[in-house]
Amino acid sequence: MSIKNFENSFDNSHQKLGLALYGAMWVQALIGFFRPPRGNIRRSTWYFLHWLFGTMISLVGIINIYTGLKAYHDKTSRSTTIFTILFTAEICFLAFFYLLQDKWDYMQKQGLILGDNVDAVASSIQVITQREDEKVLPPEPCGKRNALRNLFD
Repeated sequence: MSIKNFENSFDNSHQKLGLALYGAMWVQALIGFFRPPRGNIRRSTWYFLHWLFGTMISLVGIINIYTGLKAYHDKTSRSTTIFTILFTAEICFLAFFYLLQDKWDYMQKQGLILGDNVDAVASSIQVITQREDEKVLPPEPCGKRNALRNLFD
């Protein structure tokens, strides 16, 4: 659309990054078709590179939005401050949400109760005594769940 409808001489970094991102997204999709089957020794390497490439595309895309806002400001002399603030707030919200969902299961296992119901928390605490002949089992580790969770499975 940009190449057809706008005067593009690709003289600024926003336009060059945008074109590179467009090509990289198609390469990423094409790489997805060549995924090795499960159990193949190359699967872990493919998965890591596919994840890394996709993450880099996302980060460069975010940077490209900021360069586009700057290019718009330079071309029109209009203020882009409100758009920059709103986009930054959106990115912060998405990062917070991503990190929260990563730890949500862990917080649920800890019995974290969000709210002001202190009496319910106090009544749900039970004192458990240990007999001398019982085995002490170590607590189960919390499995970190993220995009790389099955990289080394």
